[in-house]
Amino acid sequence: MNELIKRYILRSLILSRRWGGKHTEVKNLMKGIPINLINTKAGKRELRNSIKELVNEGFLLAKKSTNEIHVSLNPRKKEEILKFVTED
Repeated sequence: MNELIKRYILRSLILSRRWGGKHTEVKNLMKGIPINLINTKAGKRELRNSIKELVNEGFLLAKKSTNEIHVSLNPRKKEEILKFVTED
């Protein structure tokens, strides 16, 4: 399920063109994920862990802005991100 949530997060950011300097709040990432995956406490924990893993893997860039954590896609890993999202 972790890989599925990661793909939803990345697809959402790709479709909204959040590369590099264009970023969004972490709470906005929940909008692109089906509610049946994150409607439980364990699902929300899984979402937070997935975001942390994507940042640690270098797929997401994180910055603190307006006292919230904002994320964007790492343009230096564009090929890897697109490959990960299109894998089956």
